[in-house]
Amino acid sequence: MSERRYDYVIVGGGSAGCALANRLSADPSTRVLVLEAGRPDYAWDVYIHMPAALSFPIGNRFYDWKYESEPEPNMKGRRIYHARGRVLGGSSSINGMIFQRGNPLDYERWAADPGMASWDYAHCLPYFKRMETCTAGADDYRGGDGPLVLERGAATNPLFTAFFLAVQQAGHRLTEDVNGYRQEGFGAFDRTIRRGRRLSAAGAYLHPVESRPNLEVRCRAFVSRILFDGRRACGVEVEERGRSRTIDADEVILCGGAINSPQLLQLSGVGNPRELQELGIDVVHDLPGVGENLQDHLEVYVQYESKRPVSVAPALKWRNRPAVAFKWLFLRSGPGATNHFEGGGFVRSNEDVEYPNLMFHFLPLAIRYDGSAPKGHGYQVHVGPMYSDARGSIKIRSRDPREHPALRFNYLSTDQDRREWVEAVRCARKILKQPAFDRFNAGELSPGPEVESDEEILDWVARDAETALHPSCTCRMGTDRMAVVDPGTLRVHGLDGIRVVDASVMPYVTNGNIYAPVMMIAEKAADLVLGKTPLAPANVPFFRHEHVYATRDS
Repeated sequence: MSERRYDYVIVGGGSAGCALANRLSADPSTRVLVLEAGRPDYAWDVYIHMPAALSFPIGNRFYDWKYESEPEPNMKGRRIYHARGRVLGGSSSINGMIFQRGNPLDYERWAADPGMASWDYAHCLPYFKRMETCTAGADDYRGGDGPLVLERGAATNPLFTAFFLAVQQAGHRLTEDVNGYRQEGFGAFDRTIRRGRRLSAAGAYLHPVESRPNLEVRCRAFVSRILFDGRRACGVEVEERGRSRTIDADEVILCGGAINSPQLLQLSGVGNPRELQELGIDVVHDLPGVGENLQDHLEVYVQYESKRPVSVAPALKWRNRPAVAFKWLFLRSGPGATNHFEGGGFVRSNEDVEYPNLMFHFLPLAIRYDGSAPKGHGYQVHVGPMYSDARGSIKIRSRDPREHPALRFNYLSTDQDRREWVEAVRCARKILKQPAFDRFNAGELSPGPEVESDEEILDWVARDAETALHPSCTCRMGTDRMAVVDPGTLRVHGLDGIRVVDASVMPYVTNGNIYAPVMMIAEKAADLVLGKTPLAPANVPFFRHEHVYATRDS
């Protein structure tokens, strides 16, 4: 059964898909269809919309695709759990709501690759600004009238006060805005929270325009294959309500993320010919880079027990949860109205790196992403290297689109990675052992004082580290043989009628949470798809630890 033709079929109603749907459907003559395999983000769903409830959707099959890596050789053979949003808004509906653009030098690194000049900081900054309303104030670096409203963390808990003093005692600086002129340093974080409620990509971009007659959004619509007429994508095969049908499209845009986009390309015959033929898949196009170059951030929790009862721990107790829920439901305030990741920072762990390679999230609570927590009061930092040179891959196992692909990250597989992990843990401990914490510090809970040598630290990381949930780079932009999409159009190399717009197109992962860069890519992609003149580059200076570095003229 085939349906009428659409101008654009967007595969994936996640972060990038929601932004694209908004921008592409602004032209009333254009018919746009969004296909999301997950469920709607119902307005009554507390697990999605209450910021403090972020641990509940993770690991829940109604919200989460529940991926696992292959056994990681350098992580004691562990399978590392990977949560990915299975709901409208994608992972922006279940993530930690931390908004980090990455360092300006991340984009200079992108632009240094052949054909990538238009992805330098000067060209990306206008799109960051276009998408955001920074409630702390707009300026040359921050936007003031975009759909994505960002609230700055209050960070008023006494433990935050101690943390910001401790980082200075440890030799680091504070910064006014980690997304502004100076990233390096510590300060309050921007969060995708508006008036005490999560503001996902669906909430910011999709729901305000879903009444447009030329925009159609379907949930529980599982795309199993891209259809090709020769080398041109002409539609998709989708399963809905137990039936399979085809949908014709002038253009197919993959927005499934760093796991689903390469998976769907491979299932549709685009990838490494030898690997596809071994699975009985007819090869449409030889593109060996599909699924390669996988990058991610790994992190640990360095946790301390608190002498004083000032942490957020009481809000977790069952007897207190009704009061927390009442305050959030009716006043949009209290412990339920924040993600509690209200501050942190970025530092260089050694003098060999040009810009920060460690990111810290401070939490006035000792807890893991799955909600497990030690008894009593505590606090912690999340820390890990931000641009490891480890590389992995995503490869389908069979022709069954519902079978999860094999994820191989190769964590801790390089000398650089292992060196920076030791530096990361030592740096975190140095901060948390400063005099500012003396009145709170009741001892280290994790990894514990028995973990001290480089070998013991690496052994603990291998046993305890978790993903920071930033998979990326598996359909990277570029012009070489292993590149998958063209930097100037985001079209898949060698094919017509198909583009990729999501975290998979990054050539290198940025040095922070990746939601903001994904949304910037989507904003810029919308202009590329529509053939609009790109926004003029913003040649503003930005901080570099040895001197002020100005972006090159364009």
